[in-house]
Order: sequence, then structure tokens, then C-alpha cells
Amino acid sequence: MSSLPKVKFGTEQVDRQFHQLLTKRVNRYFKLNNITKQANANMVFKTIFMYLLYFTPFVLMLTGVATGWLGWTIGYVLMGWGVAGIGLSVMHDANHGSYSKYPWVNKMLGLSLNLVGGAAFTWKVQHNVLHHTYTNVYDMDEDISPRGLFRFSPDSKFRKIHRFQHLYAWFFYGALTLSWVIAKDFNRLHRYHKLGLIEKQKTTYGRELAVIIISKVVYFTYVIGLPLLFTDFSIGQIILGFVVMHYIAGMILALIFQPAHVEESTEFFQPNDDGKLPSAWAVHQLFTTSNFAMRSRLFTWFIGGLNYQVEHHLFPNICHVHYRKLSKIVRKTAKEFDLPYKSRPTFAHALWYHAKLLYQLGHPQAVPVPAK
Repeated sequence: MSSLPKVKFGTEQVDRQFHQLLTKRVNRYFKLNNITKQANANMVFKTIFMYLLYFTPFVLMLTGVATGWLGWTIGYVLMGWGVAGIGLSVMHDANHGSYSKYPWVNKMLGLSLNLVGGAAFTWKVQHNVLHHTYTNVYDMDEDISPRGLFRFSPDSKFRKIHRFQHLYAWFFYGALTLSWVIAKDFNRLHRYHKLGLIEKQKTTYGRELAVIIISKVVYFTYVIGLPLLFTDFSIGQIILGFVVMHYIAGMILALIFQPAHVEESTEFFQPNDDGKLPSAWAVHQLFTTSNFAMRSRLFTWFIGGLNYQVEHHLFPNICHVHYRKLSKIVRKTAKEFDLPYKSRPTFAHALWYHAKLLYQLGHPQAVPVPAK
């Protein structure tokens, strides 16, 4: 595939009316309450907390305060949670442009992904451009279009190994950020270059490749090199700690993002022969996205409000600290138009229905999953 196929969303009048009314009500909420759509004091505090969660144990290890296997274990485990926290609660909003009204602030905080080993540019193309536009559309949304070990869509090719994916997925989810750091950013950049997506972002392949290479060099220099110079940990301990840190971060990120779109209630779509999807973009998000654990304030706080995925997909330009209040408006408006508002009561429920769909997708003949 040398370029992305042209896909058009539905143009039904009722779908447009839903989106227009919902947007009007959300804008009115912010106006009546005289609050900004961007970050508030809670978000600023959270940002500082997440950075401290990542860097404090690292500094304590470098300065010899945290030593031995206990210090090693606590240090790298906390750093893993810090990587996940920065990703979920800081860089995610910043790279959506919803953290601040100032683009330079969003850009600076968005580059925190590079600071923990990833690449902000490839993430924005994969997440903002492809996933948020073509949610649960196979070969357009890369989140449901992996090759090999996983089958996340009924439109994906079935392989015999997928019969066991509901068992082994939980182990391999931990490799998510490790694959980003080592190879995936380079692979994605090459793919996006072939698809012509880089030029659409008003940049060049060479420039973004240079940024990724420099970022990786800086990252590995401080995360591996500094402990080698300033701690008594062996090279084996440092590399193992690096793997543990990323395994924890990858597991957290995967378990938050997967149940939002790959679970039993969410739907999967393919465009018809004319390249058209059945619903308008906003309504498409309601069919393909699910919330979970909406009553858990602490859980919501740590994961950057991403258990409110419906609100996030409809309003990615609004900071996540507002999603809980917006959910009442979205649910009410969806109900008025007889549209779904998918949600699971707890995180455990979300994981259970994600596992059920993994099983169904791994046994298509015994448990068929209809595609739309």
C-alpha cells in the first residue's frame, strides 16, 4: 500500500445534528462556568507529580541513596510507573494540543515522550491522525492492525496462533514501550514516509529521522550510561532494570488503551466499495469506543482520564481534567438521538470483556464476530 485509501464518513443529517448539538452544549458548559478547556491547577500539579515519580528514584539511585537490590527494585519499578504516568497524563494531552492554549507549551511537554524513549512525531501520526480519525477501521487504525501475534479485528487475517491470544496477550503487552524505544519508531517513520503522511505534517523524513536518532542517543546515554558511571549496579542489573521499567510501563499503557476499543461491545467497520463508512465521524466514535471505571476518581486521575475514552475521542482538543463533567452531557445527548454510550462499571469488567473478545477473535469459526 503506497498511500492510504480515501475513506469518507457518512453524511446523514441526523448524525450532523447530534455532533452540532453536542458541541454547542459542551461549549456552553465552559462558557457558563467561565473555565478554560485547557489544563487547570490540578493538571499542573499532576504534571509535576508524574515527572517526580520518574526522576526522583533515578536521582536517588545515581546519588547512592537507593542502593542494593531493594533500592534497585523500588527505583526501577517507580520509574516504570512514572513513564506510564508521563505518557498517560502529560504527553498525551500535550500532543493533542489540549494541555495549553500556547502551542510552544504543548510542543515542549509533548516532547516528554522523547525524554522517556519514544518519538512524539510518529506517535502523533499514529494516534492523532490515524487512530482518532479511523477508529477500529482495519488497516487504517494501527491500534487494531498489528501483524503476527495478535488479531484485534474481525477483518484481520486469522492465524492458528491466535487461538491462544487470550492467554499470551497479557505477557506480550508489557513489551509495548520496549518496542517503541528499540524499533517501532523507526519502522513507523519509514512506513509513514512511504504513505506520504510525513509531508502532510509539513516536515521531512530526514528531519524527523534526525530528531529520533538524536533523541534515542540522549535517552540511552542518560538512562543506561549515567547509572554505569555513578552507581555500583552492574551492566546486567542496569539493563534488567531498564527492561523491568519498560515492561511495567508497557503493561499499564496496554491495559488502559486496549479495553477502550477492543472489547465485546465495541464495533469494527470497513468502508463499502465507494470508500464510505456508514456513520458520520462523531457517531462512528460512539460505536467504536467504550468507557470504564468512571466512578473511580483516583484511577481516573492517574491514567489521565483515559477511562473516559468516549469523551476523549469526541473532544481530543479538551484537556482530560474536564471529561468527568462532560460525560453527563455526552451521555444525555447520545440518549436523545438514540445512539449508544458504551461503558463498563469497573476496570476489571473492561479487562474481562477485552479478554472475551480476544478469545472470540481467536476462534472465529466457533464464535464469529461480525464486522460492519
